[in-house]
Amino acid sequence: MLLTLTRDRSGRAWRLSDTCAACAAATSHTAVVPATLVNALPPKRPGRRPKSLGGPAERNRVREMLTYLSAALPQFTSPAARLLALQCALRADSGGYVRLPGGLLRGMRLHGRTELWEELEHADWLHRTAGRSPHAGAQLLDAALLCPRPGVRARARAAQWAVRPVPVAVPAGRPPAVRLTALAVASHTAGDVGSTDFDVLARMCGHAHVQTAELLDRLVASRALAAWKHSRETGEAFWWLPPLAKPGC
Repeated sequence: MLLTLTRDRSGRAWRLSDTCAACAAATSHTAVVPATLVNALPPKRPGRRPKSLGGPAERNRVREMLTYLSAALPQFTSPAARLLALQCALRADSGGYVRLPGGLLRGMRLHGRTELWEELEHADWLHRTAGRSPHAGAQLLDAALLCPRPGVRARARAAQWAVRPVPVAVPAGRPPAVRLTALAVASHTAGDVGSTDFDVLARMCGHAHVQTAELLDRLVASRALAAWKHSRETGEAFWWLPPLAKPGC
């Protein structure tokens, strides 16, 4: 069948119809519509579902930033200040400026914690700027963060996942040391198991070995982890997720 246009006798109107090739050839004042016009409009593509957070891209970005902060900040920097610094580093623009919404800080139990900003200022890592309430503003002072980095959208996704790092997320009301350890563990987890050098894990959180072991025990006690162990031979820490907490790879 062909799509044809047939002009009536008056010449004022055209009729669009499906006609066989023989009829189209035998009918006067009839033209075949080219197939290129019929298929001019591209087929509609089904809408893409947004990728869930916690994939390799977000985990890698958070892991890299925690590693950077372990070197850029003094070892005695508090866990809460490290969580704040991580959000600043991931959300800053190309000029090093960042504005954190008040809702984000309240959700992280960091709203109104001026001592954390002062802690990062005393480390010469950032300088607070005047921000319109309820936002908090700052300019990062480390030139390393002004180098070419992944796009704003990619870093924002990593920052969003860092607030609740499924599948090792713990309630926001837990102490910052527990939340920071859970985040570091989640950034090294793929599937239902994770591992990293025990020294690396302790350094990323600014903890001593004994404190890191105690915090991992707390994650097991809260059922964020099923179990963990420290291999004295290799120096690695291994952990396993509860069956219902397995993330998608």
